[in-house]
Amino acid sequence: MNPEPALQGKVILVTGGGRGVGRAVALDAAAAGAKVVVNDFGSTPTGAGGSDGSVAHSVAAEIVAAGGEAVADTGSVAQWQDALAMVKAAVDRFGRIDGVVNNAGILNMSPFEETDPADFERMTRVHLFGTFNVSRAAAPYFRAQHRGVFVHVTSSAGLIGMHSNASYCGVKGGIVALAKAIALDMEQYGVRSNCIAPSADSRLSKLNDDQVSSGQAGNAPKPMLSASQKAPPEDVAPLFTFLLSDLSVNVNGQIFGIRGRDMYLYSQPRVIRMVQNAQRWTIDGVAEKLAALRGGFTPLESINDVFTWKPF
Repeated sequence: MNPEPALQGKVILVTGGGRGVGRAVALDAAAAGAKVVVNDFGSTPTGAGGSDGSVAHSVAAEIVAAGGEAVADTGSVAQWQDALAMVKAAVDRFGRIDGVVNNAGILNMSPFEETDPADFERMTRVHLFGTFNVSRAAAPYFRAQHRGVFVHVTSSAGLIGMHSNASYCGVKGGIVALAKAIALDMEQYGVRSNCIAPSADSRLSKLNDDQVSSGQAGNAPKPMLSASQKAPPEDVAPLFTFLLSDLSVNVNGQIFGIRGRDMYLYSQPRVIRMVQNAQRWTIDGVAEKLAALRGGFTPLESINDVFTWKPF
């Protein structure tokens, strides 16, 4: 007998599920037996302009055509009422909700000193507010049923740093802190919350390359990965499916990265060295003791310095 699919009977909401990584995750979850709510507002990669909700309907139709169950949602994760509605859509259609993938995102690169406050607010609304909104909307259901899984999409840019991308780095770093808080607060209800920083070919990765190449991103280094080094989104989807399944019941509060055949675990901030002073601190005392901490300083590196990818 074949084993039961890993997500058999589970209901999963995937935001930004109409394209790229989100689409791959939605399809992989459906193939693993999940009933899927495919959410996608259908905005442009920068979050500006109109929306095209047809991408969500297209992926939902693709799942149904393959014999699965899915429903489309075209709400904006940046809006609290829309977040409530997409979670309710899962419960109304399928009777429950078991997992949320917070994948929806936009990108607009610029050096920090040139960043438009309106762009920063738009980025925050989609990435950070969006992650909060959808997670918070699902939390009462998870608490009541004493089970549920959040998988949040962060980025190596937010974990390590990236030139000319302060807004994106800031919100992706914020998602990590929020995900950890969710894990701490909701573990008592059997709820898990983990992050993935995927590296895959997508609209946002293409936009990143285009903005760097055109000079819109200031003096940012050339794109870290060539086209031949970028993994297709389908390569990263199984990690999401694993974390959504009961196979990961003991995995909580972690940060993973994945690219093609490479999977890695990120460290998290910890105190690594400590010094003490006999008296109250003075400027001179700080200067003297700081020498003992200096050996533990984190280099001022970007993702281009840390990752030296080679073709698969």
